[in-house]
Amino acid sequence: MNSSNTIIRISVLLVTWNNSTHLAKCLDCLTAQTIRDFEIIIIDNGSTDGFIDRLENRWPDLDLHIERLDSNLGFAVANNIGARLAQGKYLALLNADAFPEPDWLEGLLKAAQDNPQFTFFTSRQIQANIPELLDGTGDAYHVSGLAWRQNYNYLANAYGAQSCEVFSACAAAALYSRDDFLKAGGFDEDYFSYFEDVDLSFRLRLAGGRCLYVPQAVVYHVGSASTGKESDFAFYHGYRNLVWTFFKDMPASLFWTYLPRHMLMNMYKSIVFLIRRKRSVILKSQVDAFRALPAILRKRRRVQQTRTVSSREIQRVMTKEPFIPR
Repeated sequence: MNSSNTIIRISVLLVTWNNSTHLAKCLDCLTAQTIRDFEIIIIDNGSTDGFIDRLENRWPDLDLHIERLDSNLGFAVANNIGARLAQGKYLALLNADAFPEPDWLEGLLKAAQDNPQFTFFTSRQIQANIPELLDGTGDAYHVSGLAWRQNYNYLANAYGAQSCEVFSACAAAALYSRDDFLKAGGFDEDYFSYFEDVDLSFRLRLAGGRCLYVPQAVVYHVGSASTGKESDFAFYHGYRNLVWTFFKDMPASLFWTYLPRHMLMNMYKSIVFLIRRKRSVILKSQVDAFRALPAILRKRRRVQQTRTVSSREIQRVMTKEPFIPR
């Protein structure tokens, strides 16, 4: 950790779990950044591959701090620990399987300085294994409660070239004010992983925040390197957590307006999962989601007390089309 009295401008948070190959490449990319005023906090979620023990000697030029956890506590908990340890004004969250271009941090920082009306920022993600295709240009949030990465699988040379407001930052490569992150309570640790970034973005928006997509800040993202994109783990947490987010964060007038769409969406997704032979996963995710609703509604009261903007302002940045472009 940097021992000088200089305030570090950016703290890069990297959560890892038995991901040595990708983490090594990610750190090589951070070594090449065009700005140097940053620290890196690696939160290791109980890895057993021994790679963490060799990090500091291999990258002596990086200002590394390593926080070792005894077990895998999840993406949400690990990032919250990193945020509390951070010394920077900004938190730059970066997945271990996301490889930033040299001017990634510079692009995010310039966007923050040039656009004070926005308070958090999301990167241009390109698929690391298919660089002709986008991995996302920020996250969209539909009034039914679904969320997805905008422009996912679209041609990188044809889409996402312009900066614009988006509903949510994708935490695979995003920039937040540390103060805002902590004031909002960070990620909801009950989520473990998946959808926690959409939930945080929703809460930041309720408190008056806005998210800017920054096309100049580019990362190449493998995606779900630890859990697998089609794994039962990803399906379970993704669909349980989207229900929690709708019930916790949606302002009352919008909640009652869009609750029928939310229920229909859940019915449709259940059918899709059944067709894909994921019956046990979808049933467990839905049962666990609704079983926890009393606790979620208690959280809802606290979240809605932080709201400083109108329901119309929240609705303005949601996707409302009846047929979602998935």
